[in-house]
Amino acid sequence: MKPLPNLRHLRYLVALHDHGHFGHAAQACFVTQSTLSAGIRELESAFGVEVAERNRRSVTITPVGRRIVASARLLLREAEALMAMGLEHSRPMSGTIEMGVLPTIGPYLLPRLIRGVGAAFPHLRLRLREDKTGQLLGWLAEGRLELAMIAFPYDTPGLETYMLFDDAYRFVTSAASVRAQPPKQRGRAITESDFESQDMLLLEHDHCLHSHALPVLRHAAEAPGASYASTSLHTLVAMVAEGMGATLLPDLAITGGILDGSDVVVRPLAEDAGARTVGLCWRKGCARADTFRRLGEFISGWALDHVRPWRPDAGGRA
Repeated sequence: MKPLPNLRHLRYLVALHDHGHFGHAAQACFVTQSTLSAGIRELESAFGVEVAERNRRSVTITPVGRRIVASARLLLREAEALMAMGLEHSRPMSGTIEMGVLPTIGPYLLPRLIRGVGAAFPHLRLRLREDKTGQLLGWLAEGRLELAMIAFPYDTPGLETYMLFDDAYRFVTSAASVRAQPPKQRGRAITESDFESQDMLLLEHDHCLHSHALPVLRHAAEAPGASYASTSLHTLVAMVAEGMGATLLPDLAITGGILDGSDVVVRPLAEDAGARTVGLCWRKGCARADTFRRLGEFISGWALDHVRPWRPDAGGRA
């Protein structure tokens, strides 16, 4: 039987790929450069192929080396998950979870949620990375993340999902534009036809906030005056406050305080435009799936008391 590759040597290869330098990779792995180099050579001997091209100034991972790195990430992550699963028999819900989260969710939810998770599971730690949905799912597939908190609907082949709570959208415009309207028009709910007469400001085409297959987002994006002018919700709100247009924001951001100090008005939508659903996802067959489901159950229950919809009489702007 041919011997299997050493997990430590696979970790060396992944570090070499990520750092592109033997010295820096060795520092990241807490070994000497000669030890890391010897481990890479042993890998090449075991696989029978060259995984790294070396010269005096740089190192380049070969195409087959990059494929091995992709598989090695998953193998290392699953090995770590197996160790965590074994430890959880003596100490359930413990260890560290590498979790990704969307920037339109994280700032408005995680500060409160992490305190709740810490109180419920004192031996569990969430190590967080924030990025767009596509990047998070890519890292999940590569094994760089174990768990991701994203917004649905979103196609997630090969992943298990756990839905947490719904997050409705609201229309946000400048207070000055509302004051310019006839009094009878100021308090009414917004219909889809209103998008036709508005300059709608949205995040980038591929941004998580506007990549969901919801009717309200499609109508807003198809409006004649729609533009994709910002990569940040805070910048978007500032543009709306300056009278440059209107936008759609989810309850989570509104009740999370993103509009504090801004001269804007929140208006309800007349029709049921749907809501994004915040949920968790992880790789199918993951060794820590039970931990992720239990965490999902806790967050769902926690959200009932801590995630509130926008209301005009509860600090919102009517």
